[in-house]
Amino acid sequence: MTEKKGEIMNGARILIETLIEQGVTDIFGYPGGQVINIYDELYKCSDRINHVLTAHEQGASHAADGYARVTGKVGVCLATSGPGATNLVTGIATAMLDSVPLVAITGNVPNSLIGRDSFQELNITGVTLPITKHNYFVSRVEDLADTIREAFQIAKSGRPGPVLIDIPKDVQTALYEYVPMPEVEAEETPDAPEDLIDQAVELINSCKRPYIYIGGGAAGCSLTKDLMKFAEKIDAFIGTSFMGLSVMPNSYDRFLGMEGMHGHYASTMANKDADLILAVGVRFSDRATGKTSKYCKGAKIIQLDPDISEIGKNVPVDIGLIGNIYTSFLKIAERVSEASHPEWNKYVHELVETEKKIFAEEEAKHVDTIMPKKLFDIINEIKDKNTIVCTDVGQHQMWAAQYTDFEAARRFASSGGLGTMGYGLGAAIGAYTATKDRTILITGDGSFGMNLNELATAVTYNVPVVIVLLNNGVLGMVRQWQTLFFNQHYSNTILERKTDFVKLAEAFGARGVRVSNLDEFRAAFSEAMEKQDGPVVIETIIDIDEMVLPMLPPGGAIDDIITAKEQVLK
Repeated sequence: MTEKKGEIMNGARILIETLIEQGVTDIFGYPGGQVINIYDELYKCSDRINHVLTAHEQGASHAADGYARVTGKVGVCLATSGPGATNLVTGIATAMLDSVPLVAITGNVPNSLIGRDSFQELNITGVTLPITKHNYFVSRVEDLADTIREAFQIAKSGRPGPVLIDIPKDVQTALYEYVPMPEVEAEETPDAPEDLIDQAVELINSCKRPYIYIGGGAAGCSLTKDLMKFAEKIDAFIGTSFMGLSVMPNSYDRFLGMEGMHGHYASTMANKDADLILAVGVRFSDRATGKTSKYCKGAKIIQLDPDISEIGKNVPVDIGLIGNIYTSFLKIAERVSEASHPEWNKYVHELVETEKKIFAEEEAKHVDTIMPKKLFDIINEIKDKNTIVCTDVGQHQMWAAQYTDFEAARRFASSGGLGTMGYGLGAAIGAYTATKDRTILITGDGSFGMNLNELATAVTYNVPVVIVLLNNGVLGMVRQWQTLFFNQHYSNTILERKTDFVKLAEAFGARGVRVSNLDEFRAAFSEAMEKQDGPVVIETIIDIDEMVLPMLPPGGAIDDIITAKEQVLK
């Protein structure tokens, strides 16, 4: 057998060739001294791999993250050593907590200068060890290509997540033979054990009030149609965690929406009163459960997840199924018996009607102000099912989660676990780069201020992102807590900034418009969605006292759900 021969290349070129080999078509980054050789090779290969120059390395990491969320592919970002590498940290941590497949590549000083406090030298592998699935310091060019392949396999196998590769400059310049290899596949996750699947089927067959709770782990499994068939078969209802949004179409009548701290009333209460919960790819975050000691005490819980560390970590479960989510779920779905639960149906429909009444009561309070739900009604009416919605973090994020209608999977990108303000604009740039689908960013004046410099990137690359900026002049979510639970002590949450967001948008080369009522918003949003000529900022003035409701109080259980602020402000 003749050994396959390769071509002699420097390490920087081996990196680029291996990325292309692994299916990478787009990379987000910012150049610097310790990656200049990599950028030279990017220049030579620009016909085969597209580089997006962001305004800041954090923007690059969020763009790679958004790219990965809407495609399921591994997102890639690149930064130089020292401050360039540390600027990736928030984005890497965001990807880690939301299980997003990401490969972050950093340059470093030559091996001979490691440990000498050289200019912009930093032990970035040590810094990122707790926030990556794995990371590498590549000290030899001989190991470079195989390290990159292994990094991609780790990033997309099992529970996805970020991997970092740190490459010293002398490894980038050293010569070695590059032998092309096929794109690596994710390692196969075995199915859950057969005996446990059979036990789960028995529990499901014996229940009277079944509830299916899906999370981010279900987002990458193409389970939407199978979940709907399963719900029909066992006469169940479905709710999601925040990370599970867009897995289920909002038009599906058994889908009750997001549950938890700021979830829908119907889904949260149905979850509480179920006698069986099948949790698919969800970790029972504190934001979803409220006080765990009181969470669903009357229910049997089955948890299906590929990550053994998540089984029973936050709430005790009756059956923990560790294995491939897709194939294990299909086995359960095939084996369960058909069932009908008329009393459960009647009760859940009563919850839905109660939720409608709550909305109507809130709507009656809004005469002269923009009610967030009405604003999202307009967004839903104008956008199509392929429109991607990204958000920053805060009240606007929760309104988007509550009120946005999704009809297709992977149409939502938002920071869940880390709650990263400033995530959204970079993510929107990455999402559009990946799909070329119309993209909306829902943000607030506080979050937008974190990374608004990425407007420069959106303008440069003519990204037609429609930025709906909800401006209430405060850090709304923290102020809401201060209103309800801290005796209205508004410590450092009233911004009192003089920023003119319309002029700011124009200064970056984007279009900007300010609206103060729903008619103005409809006109501005409709026009922005029709045009394809770069970013538009729609500054939308909302009332300072708008609140995200329902909500669970801090340390509270689902029984303590707040549906109107008058419950607290008596």
